[in-house]
Amino acid sequence: MTVRSTFTDDRPDFRFRPHDDRCSELTSPEFAEPTTRLAFGCDWPATVTDDPLSRVPRFTGDSVNVAPYADAAERVRFLADTFGSQDWLWDTPDVLRFDPDSRKLVGAELQLPYVSAAAETSTRLPVLPAVRPGGLRADEVRDFRHETCTVLCRSPGDAVLVSLRDLDVLEEPVDACIGIAPDVVLLVQRGAVVGWSLSDPARHLTLAYADPDPAPPSPATRRLLAECLDLVTQPVVDDLLDGEPNALARLRAADESLRDQHEDRHRAAALRSLIAAMVQDYGS
Repeated sequence: MTVRSTFTDDRPDFRFRPHDDRCSELTSPEFAEPTTRLAFGCDWPATVTDDPLSRVPRFTGDSVNVAPYADAAERVRFLADTFGSQDWLWDTPDVLRFDPDSRKLVGAELQLPYVSAAAETSTRLPVLPAVRPGGLRADEVRDFRHETCTVLCRSPGDAVLVSLRDLDVLEEPVDACIGIAPDVVLLVQRGAVVGWSLSDPARHLTLAYADPDPAPPSPATRRLLAECLDLVTQPVVDDLLDGEPNALARLRAADESLRDQHEDRHRAAALRSLIAAMVQDYGS
């Protein structure tokens, strides 16, 4: 398992500030209404539309996928036929893809941060505005780069996962919540996209490229999702890398519970896949 470091001194500062002419343009009155115009990064604007994506999101435990492809080959073709932000070799920003003719959002892949905020930090999350369902239309056909979030805030029982650009987002209210797909919401401050949330992640658990089981998740799945999220995010993942006995025992116990779970097998398989590399490297 490759663990990305999200708090490094050389991490680019993607905070939305008017530090050059392009950013100053995005703080103009045109962007004062956050539910109409959004900025990704610093210089890539889009307009909120009234047609969100209808596809049910796929949650693999470390990413949320809302896209039409069903295998790796289809994904390659999808990326070739669209424009926007995408991963490339070792560069892994969030993926947001737009149709070149309509310029509408047609797919997204959002990466879950590897750093879980402390419980006391998660309680600082502001009360979020009501969700406005909406799609996105790019102002122009041009590629851009949307940096992944760095901090994961988890509600009690992991009913909602909130990924934030950084902890500075907690210092100001969230101005708008744009529901780009069922249970998938972009968080907006001052017209800038500063995070996203996924509601009921257990329901959307699935293996890569597979649609989630339409049946509701079992209580055991919800409990094991919480445990697996602990295992794949800091600080517990650091304890695993350091060989801490308690963390290793938790990893082995989670793997055994998932192997023995007889109900909700599709979601159990997704969670086993999430921790498989760690079990292979550290679980024996």
